[in-house]
Amino acid sequence: MFKDKTLLITGGTGSFGCAVLSRFLETDIREIRIFSRDEKKQDDLRKKFASGKISWHIGDVRDYQSVSTAMIGADYVFHAAALKQVPSCEFFPLEAVKTNILGTENVLSAAVHNRVKKVICLSTDKAVYPINAMGISKAMMEKVTVAKSRTIDPAVTTICATRYGNVMASRGSVIPLFVQQIKSGQPLGVTDPRMTRYLMSLDEAVELVLFAFTNARQGDLFVQKAPASTIGDLAEALKQVFHAENEIKIIGTRHGEKLYETLLTREEAVHAEDLGQYYRVPADTRDLNYDKYFLDGSENVSHSEEYNSHNTWRLGVPDIKELLLSLDYIQEELRGW
Repeated sequence: MFKDKTLLITGGTGSFGCAVLSRFLETDIREIRIFSRDEKKQDDLRKKFASGKISWHIGDVRDYQSVSTAMIGADYVFHAAALKQVPSCEFFPLEAVKTNILGTENVLSAAVHNRVKKVICLSTDKAVYPINAMGISKAMMEKVTVAKSRTIDPAVTTICATRYGNVMASRGSVIPLFVQQIKSGQPLGVTDPRMTRYLMSLDEAVELVLFAFTNARQGDLFVQKAPASTIGDLAEALKQVFHAENEIKIIGTRHGEKLYETLLTREEAVHAEDLGQYYRVPADTRDLNYDKYFLDGSENVSHSEEYNSHNTWRLGVPDIKELLLSLDYIQEELRGW
């Protein structure tokens, strides 16, 4: 699929971009363009990967011209640039709007202008029934993506999105925080031990994007089925992996946090296509004929069930330990421990 092609990754210095680089550099892809605003991270990755297949582009998705220039001649785009931290978006919501919503519009418009063949936009479970600024901005990102897809000929540019839960050991996530607390002898700060979160590896995140790349129709949204665990069990599993005796301290739910995360709403579940390991949610292609909204409904929505981290399959501590030990990050931390 990628032979002799050029792929651009926005936010390419993040965890997802690093995983794509590790996956693709040994293939016959022609060029991978890393687009981000952080020159320090770009310099670190340049030294780490040291490959002539990678080109580096300093820019910001908030600036249309810098995005469009970086896309000249690109075949495909993985749009991963975002403000992802719940607390920072809560305190600076307009910054989330500028990056996650307006930045996505810039990326899509630039892709259409440059006749990019496929664009995959990365979203999050926090976009479903959002209660915080980060989730709200990502929900609007999804709406922008679908709206743009309605206006574009798929023979020129196909636009789709993926939505996934917590990626284990990604930058800013809870697993590196717990590991740091274990190593420094601090108590593990657990918000609510009953809180559940999906558990997904970076490799699985890449696989989801590649599945969407291969199977997407215009405006589709793809979700991967994933297991979940309670935060209490995750903390206990990490203690056992590191043979640690740290105290687990219940600190209470933080501002903007949910008890569980949702990957499919009830409304989406009615229309979703079950593809085995994945769900495909087709784009809502209705128009502004408002009569339909007053005359036509769906009784099925009332009887459907959302797909969330409370009703997916639940992992116990032994299974969580096995999953953790499969992560390169954990193996590296254990070697240093």
